[in-house]
Amino acid sequence: MKTAFQYRPKFVDIRVRPPKPEEAAQAEDVYALKPGERPCDHAECRLAATARAPKSRDLMGEHYWFCQTHAAEYNRNWNFFAGMSEGEIRAKQTEEQTTGGRPTWAFRAGAGTREAAAARGGFKDPFGMFNAAQQAREADAKAANARHLGKMERGALADLDLDATADAPAIRARYTELLKRCHPDTNGGDRSAEHKLQRVVKAYKTLQKAKMV
Repeated sequence: MKTAFQYRPKFVDIRVRPPKPEEAAQAEDVYALKPGERPCDHAECRLAATARAPKSRDLMGEHYWFCQTHAAEYNRNWNFFAGMSEGEIRAKQTEEQTTGGRPTWAFRAGAGTREAAAARGGFKDPFGMFNAAQQAREADAKAANARHLGKMERGALADLDLDATADAPAIRARYTELLKRCHPDTNGGDRSAEHKLQRVVKAYKTLQKAKMV
């Protein structure tokens, strides 16, 4: 009696060509950029940038480059009127409605004339005590514009408690100081500042990516 049928595959030696070294390296790094692509400007992203966004309302001609995910995140958090008071926002909206944002010139007396002083009720502030905060904000905005700093760089400097004039040594010194102050290993185990620590680390990476450190 014949034995039971046994399946015998005809081809048993399946050989696969090993990948070349450059192919293996590319396969290992799935985030490798192709020729002509630029990296996303987000601090911790390695994807290719496919969308651009203006740096700030004062630098509409300069842009960040983001991947789709971080472009959507940036757009969700975009606030054209950030840093402006309620009065400045209303004035900006009125200006857009009346002049379309174009510059205009008013026929009125200069700020230092007697007529202007009478219109202000004769109030004088020779030491600038009442508008010091506004002047500080304006000076910081001018410094940021002079350095072509965008929204991300300004926010990163603010997280490090620095203004727009801070240079690389000042940024590194403040980063080291905040690390010691906020890290549980160096502040006696206090974990109340962990959120601040995360913001400080992310801010420093953003400034590194912007080549400010």
